[in-house]
Amino acid sequence: MLTSIRGLSAATLSAGLLLSAAPAFANETEAGDKNPAPATSEIATEIATVIDSEIDRASAPVDAAKASYADGEAGFEVTANVALVSEYRFRGVDLSGGEIAIQGGVDLSTDIGIYAGTWASSLDEDTVGFGSTEVDVYGGWSGDVAEGVSLDVGAIAYLYPDAGAGDFDYIEFYSSIGFTFGPAETTVGVAYAPDQDSLGSTDNFYIYGDVGVGIPNTPVTLTGHLGYTDGFLTFTNDSKAFDWSIGAEAAVYGPLSFGISYVGVEGDGLIDPGGVFTDDAIVFTLSASI
Repeated sequence: MLTSIRGLSAATLSAGLLLSAAPAFANETEAGDKNPAPATSEIATEIATVIDSEIDRASAPVDAAKASYADGEAGFEVTANVALVSEYRFRGVDLSGGEIAIQGGVDLSTDIGIYAGTWASSLDEDTVGFGSTEVDVYGGWSGDVAEGVSLDVGAIAYLYPDAGAGDFDYIEFYSSIGFTFGPAETTVGVAYAPDQDSLGSTDNFYIYGDVGVGIPNTPVTLTGHLGYTDGFLTFTNDSKAFDWSIGAEAAVYGPLSFGISYVGVEGDGLIDPGGVFTDDAIVFTLSASI
């Protein structure tokens, strides 16, 4: 059972102030007021009645259906997503060995912008070496900071629960700002993973830009992406690489959508012989969210 301590305290304080003022109030009326106030005892009786009423009201159980967000309680929403992709590409790098990957996640968001979630994908354990599964756990805050402008800041942990011996898990901090112009949306973001054993005792910096343009009167959205990595998570001699993609996605039926994109990333032959991780590819995605 919930009670309002704030309401109880306020009622007690107000009554106390009135009680302390009652004698002075009575004295003023005795000094010649044409409409003298009730006697002090009568005032005290009325105040006691008010106190009892306020205590009863404050002690009453809160009706959950009436405990709206206006009372300062944060509402929340839980959503889920699942996807089947022709291959899993992370910043242009193939992490499923060119094979189909199954992905999905759950997100919890609040009406004050704080969110948390988890997402997972199957991997190709033979070529990637991180085991068969990636699990991401993240949290942060997102919200509108101006009309048509949104901000997102948070942290994410990349976990590989069935990886072999060694350090593979790492943490990354991220921030992005998004802009909406009619049917177009653009996002510019950065992500930074500080020095960690799993990153070869080095760090990794990533900056990117995304754009999406909805075609009027159709369910189709054209998409584009350009990213730049400086650090451990590259397949180049100088640890610097661009990645890119261009594609389209469309709502198919209800929560179901389909996407296609052409994905590429820079890679050096000595670091990635045969382009196992960095060959360009066309990626198909079938996804649903609820």
